[in-house]
Amino acid sequence: IATGEAIRMPGADVSTAIDYEAELGVIIGRGGKGIRAADALQHVWGYTVINDVTSRDWQNRHLQWHMGKSFDTFCPMGPWLVTADACDGTNTQVRCWVNGEERQNASTRDLIFDIPTLIETLSAGITLYPGDVIATGTPVGVGIGFKPPRYLQSGDRVRVEIDGIGAIENPVL
Repeated sequence: IATGEAIRMPGADVSTAIDYEAELGVIIGRGGKGIRAADALQHVWGYTVINDVTSRDWQNRHLQWHMGKSFDTFCPMGPWLVTADACDGTNTQVRCWVNGEERQNASTRDLIFDIPTLIETLSAGITLYPGDVIATGTPVGVGIGFKPPRYLQSGDRVRVEIDGIGAIENPVL
């Protein structure tokens, strides 16, 4: 969904643990398979902003990451696309606020898997095509990490911002 559009809660009978995840989106410009990490950045067209909204209880129940990330209106993305020469995706700040409270603030250089490794790993078994978007993973500060967890609630506003790219902001309904 786009900035300003609502992240819609699936309902308490479906999930009660909806979380935010500020992430850099890597946009593939030149496809390939079996891409080496040393060549991976040559396949990147650019970057965008992603909020990889996740249902933690579905993730845990099904033991498949994609099950908790596939609800309607999850994964707000954009609104800006910047070229790889306009932003150093390997070293930029990723931030997230919920209702104006900063929850995440970290550099992409501290990701568990750097962008070249992600591209190499994915392209080992999946052909990447121009226009594909890879979410890089999220830094510390997601709701599940708080004790007790601080999941999204109806009425919340989530803003994800990445230096050199821009921000996306969505209400939660």
